[in-house]
Amino acid sequence: MNIEDYRNYCMKKQEVTEHFPFDQDTLVFKVLGKMFALASLNKWEQGEGFINLKCDPNYAVELREAYSSIQPGYHMHKKQWNSVYIHTGELATKLIFELIDHSYEMVVKGMTKKMRDSLL
Repeated sequence: MNIEDYRNYCMKKQEVTEHFPFDQDTLVFKVLGKMFALASLNKWEQGEGFINLKCDPNYAVELREAYSSIQPGYHMHKKQWNSVYIHTGELATKLIFELIDHSYEMVVKGMTKKMRDSLL
């Protein structure tokens, strides 16, 4: 997976916008203003790319036990966010896309009913 595949996949989701709220390096994807995925462009260019994704806490533990390429979220709440390391070759693109979907769904699930209804 390359950075464009990641970006294009995130941008195809409903009501997603991209931002650089922290600095010019950290690309953040939000659904209705709520962050669900972020990545350092510099790290990606250096071959050390990872995506921080929101995750159900129990599922996060399962993933970390199953894959060395999935670690507690770098600079994030460790229970609810994972860092998914892309360039190790351990994770199939399909799984990475599923984890992006899961993150998006977790964020939407936490929204108000009015916000969720606006996505329909």
